[in-house]
Amino acid sequence: MGFSFWLARLRSCSNKSAFSNAFRDSFYHYKSQLNTCQKNLPSTIAEKTNSHAFSWSSCLLPLAFAVSAGSLTFQSHNNHPSLCEPSNLDSRKVTIGGKASTEFVVKGTHKEVPQELIDELKAICQDNMTLDYDERFYHGKPQNSFHKAVNIPDVVVFPRSEEEVSQIVKSCNKHKVPIVPYGGATSIEGHTLSPNGGVCIDMTLMKRVKALHIRDMDVVVEPGIGWMELNEYLEPYGLFFPLDPGPGATIGGMCATRCSGSLAVRYGTMRDNVISLKVVLANGDIVKTASRARKSAAGYDLTRLMIGSEGTLGVVTEVTLRLQKIPEHSVVAMCNFPTIKAAADVAIDTMLSGIQVSRVELLDEVQVRAINIANGKNLPEVPTLMFEFIGTKAYSHEQTQIVQRIVSEHNGSDFVFAEDPEAKKELWKIRKEALWACFAMEPNFEAMISDVCVPLSNLAELISRSKQELDASSLVCTVIAHAGDGNFHTVILFDPNEEEHRREAERLNQFMVYTALSMEGTCTGEHGVGTGKMKYLEKELGIEALQTMKRIKTALDPNNIMNPGKLIPPHVCF
Repeated sequence: MGFSFWLARLRSCSNKSAFSNAFRDSFYHYKSQLNTCQKNLPSTIAEKTNSHAFSWSSCLLPLAFAVSAGSLTFQSHNNHPSLCEPSNLDSRKVTIGGKASTEFVVKGTHKEVPQELIDELKAICQDNMTLDYDERFYHGKPQNSFHKAVNIPDVVVFPRSEEEVSQIVKSCNKHKVPIVPYGGATSIEGHTLSPNGGVCIDMTLMKRVKALHIRDMDVVVEPGIGWMELNEYLEPYGLFFPLDPGPGATIGGMCATRCSGSLAVRYGTMRDNVISLKVVLANGDIVKTASRARKSAAGYDLTRLMIGSEGTLGVVTEVTLRLQKIPEHSVVAMCNFPTIKAAADVAIDTMLSGIQVSRVELLDEVQVRAINIANGKNLPEVPTLMFEFIGTKAYSHEQTQIVQRIVSEHNGSDFVFAEDPEAKKELWKIRKEALWACFAMEPNFEAMISDVCVPLSNLAELISRSKQELDASSLVCTVIAHAGDGNFHTVILFDPNEEEHRREAERLNQFMVYTALSMEGTCTGEHGVGTGKMKYLEKELGIEALQTMKRIKTALDPNNIMNPGKLIPPHVCF
């Protein structure tokens, strides 16, 4: 194989991976020729002078040409985006999600949406689309997050059916225009930002309950229905869907972020409660990931692949959910502690006791103070645990007594419990509105919310070490933990317009993430990655895992239109 063969192969490469393989092969081919030349090297000067047969050029020139050709070809590849960066982004302008990024504004590039695509979307959606600036701005700024982007969507569409979603995605793929799926807008890590403009697909009109199978205890729904709406629908049948993230979250968005909530300690996360999905892929294909059977060993687990993919692999259009029976009886209990470590230790000991609690929530004294200010209450401003016990009336009472005993062993006090429905609702309202209560202390600030999770045995140490840093900070910080499964949040209130505030908030968040990772934990237990957590993924998962994710993403979405710039850090190559 001569030089012309290798040069042609190098120039024909369509991506970096193919180029690297071709260049490596050519290099080793000529290197082996050089080794042969070295073996035939004349042993003396005289021998070399008299040897007309030996020619250095026959060995070295092809190798030099291969290297030169490789350099030129590599340069030409670098004139186009490589597989290290999304194909429609200028990597020099992308600062979010890198290894040490502290930027809050997600940068991207903007390509004007062609009129042909606008016309196609109009034909598909009729009046269910808008180019209105206010509507586009609303969809481009998350409602519960400080994250921002340099651009907003160019178009917002409101599909009413799976077929419309398929046609929208197919058109966007044809024109290589970015897509951002949009649900309840309750995510907090920049998942719904549109840094490159493009088309925002608002799924909230697709909110039907398509089928309820009472005897199978499952339900088939469209992605735009909220979990609270769904539970209102299910209540007359004595059933409920057991995940309870923030109010306003939709089922589609909950699948996208692999969320959970306070009931995850008993019922698991979204990963455990979705039986199957229907998903529109980047080319418009509609894929059903599994049957409705409660278990299956048929093929790759595409359902779990899609759950937590944050819209980067496809748009969810149908979800089959596992349901639970509404408990016969429940008891809600609350108690106080002298230190946050004592409260965390009680949560751990409760889980180790074998009691099947449905909720174990921890609030620090700053969070309780926020609740008092926001709601005009007079709760003791000390670390507090909240429990929920479910089952028969006798079993719930038995659990309550066992936990009361554990609490007393850790110097807990003021153990109170409620069984009246209204009293229980009032107690849990305190926890559900905790984030909004924080803003009563700093009404003009925004919140950076940590979401670390560690093996349960490490929770007390993690919270104690984090609390020392938080208490020493000039910023107002509160702690809220799903203490039964090792997941805790810190609400860090800061002024996003103050550089010092931003850096201090980021420092605190990073301290907790790195501490959690040192304890074999994760940077995000339930909120997802979005743009805000990308910078921690390599440290947590390793570059090999990220490269595998990138390969999957590239295979399913070669034009990188599906929520680009999220989940996978831009520096990842393969």
